[in-house]
Amino acid sequence: MVDAPATDFDRTDASPADLALGTFTSDAPWDLVEREPVWRAGDAQRRDALTRRLRSLVKPPRIPPLRRAVRVARVLGVQLAIWYVVHRRGPNSRAELSRRLRESAEALGPTYIKLAQIISAGEGVFPEELVAECRKCRDQVPAVDFEQVRSAVERELGRPLHEIFLRFEPVPLAAASIAQVHAATLRSGEDVVVKVQRPGIEELVTKDLEVLAFVAPHLVGRIPVAALANPPALVELFAETIVEELDFRLEAANMLDVAGVLRTLDQTDFVVPRPHPELVTERIMVMERLSGFRFDDAVSITDAGIDTHGIIRTMMLGFLEGAFLHGVFHGDLHGGNLFVRPDGTTALLDFGITGRLTQAERMAFLRMMMTATMNDTKGQVAALRDLGALPHDTDVEAVVADLGLDNPLDPTQVSPEELVAEIQRVIKALLAYGARMPKPLMLYVKNLIFIDGAIANLAPDLDLFAEVTHIATHFATTHGQTIVSQLGMAQEQWELDLDGVKAGFGVNPAEFETLTYAELQERRELIRKRLGTRVLGN
Repeated sequence: MVDAPATDFDRTDASPADLALGTFTSDAPWDLVEREPVWRAGDAQRRDALTRRLRSLVKPPRIPPLRRAVRVARVLGVQLAIWYVVHRRGPNSRAELSRRLRESAEALGPTYIKLAQIISAGEGVFPEELVAECRKCRDQVPAVDFEQVRSAVERELGRPLHEIFLRFEPVPLAAASIAQVHAATLRSGEDVVVKVQRPGIEELVTKDLEVLAFVAPHLVGRIPVAALANPPALVELFAETIVEELDFRLEAANMLDVAGVLRTLDQTDFVVPRPHPELVTERIMVMERLSGFRFDDAVSITDAGIDTHGIIRTMMLGFLEGAFLHGVFHGDLHGGNLFVRPDGTTALLDFGITGRLTQAERMAFLRMMMTATMNDTKGQVAALRDLGALPHDTDVEAVVADLGLDNPLDPTQVSPEELVAEIQRVIKALLAYGARMPKPLMLYVKNLIFIDGAIANLAPDLDLFAEVTHIATHFATTHGQTIVSQLGMAQEQWELDLDGVKAGFGVNPAEFETLTYAELQERRELIRKRLGTRVLGN
């Protein structure tokens, strides 16, 4: 622990006026109305500059950075060569390939570990074996030496560490691919968290993106793990995600914007930490320290008498309302970014990845939700097209017909051979139509997958049909007039088709009045057994 000489400090206990601006804590360490953040100046210009930079980063260069390219080629080449010669035709071909890709990411360092972490949240988008392997990358990033941390903080904030902090813990609370966080106490007495960017990470990320942009077009159709997230699209998605994380001023602005959206929606069961009004730079961010139970610690949460069903309902409504109504939502929900506080509120952390939708994208999301509740298959495909998942000139009716979406198979009622053949057919048809995974949809799917896992952990007895009905009713009664007017439809046209929702879960509506998450998991396990060890896409 680094201790500074003890001094007196003056702390204001006035009621925070910034509670009107966002879902912050009531015992504010500082008030963002009284002390307006100085780092917000130029926010719009920074985002515009980011957009321009992204265009150049994802454009394949004629010649990539040679030293880094050789390093990447050597690491990946050796692993892929071994797989091709030894394991390609074996029973565990895809699992072995996934393991070798994960080991390559770890050997290549922070940028590739970050890419693996993004893939790790892509269950249903990427192959199961690859997702499982990439999850092992989540907590395997070594911490930066403390003297480098000290130097970075002092350089960014322009003062010696002891002039700013009464205490600064040398051992980080967590170390991730882009940054690590340290507990500290300001000289004014507030307990804070200090997020410190890894030295040299921006230069490394830039070189790695240039290498990836150069290689990606040559991988199309060459490796079976590409699936729908084709390599160039994945590089573009990755660049959009990681480059924004390199400027902590944008992350701090994301915190305020998401907190503001949640306040507007009256979702006060969420809490967002306040970024410090002065101590935020491109590479350093000081913020209010929050604590609570880990989101996956179901035992402690239950023992504390907290309603786990309420936590899940809050999570679903807050996420969906933010995306559909305001086009702003936390884009990287996972157990390390959430705490359940003793009062039952959920603290949202780490806003480096935040979904921001254009008006056209938000309207597409809104139509996607509406048509899903109405069992309007064509409307859902059209919404996905408008979101960028399909080319803008896609024939919606042809897609519905080719994929058999009007009469889907029950995966538990067909033979393994038929199920494998059907999945292969659908994937090939989607690729033929030019399907891709745009960033907003990827973040949306990632969050849904996290919520899916949270239900399994915190509320496995939750009746999914009842929850869908509750959410649809909430949207209809609270936001119905706004939604239908924006979509240009009459309110009486919007009616929940529960039988259609049941069919979407792959069950016979006549046979199921309720469906708990535990029962859904049993059906999924049956499907996995039917698939067995077959390799798709070969």
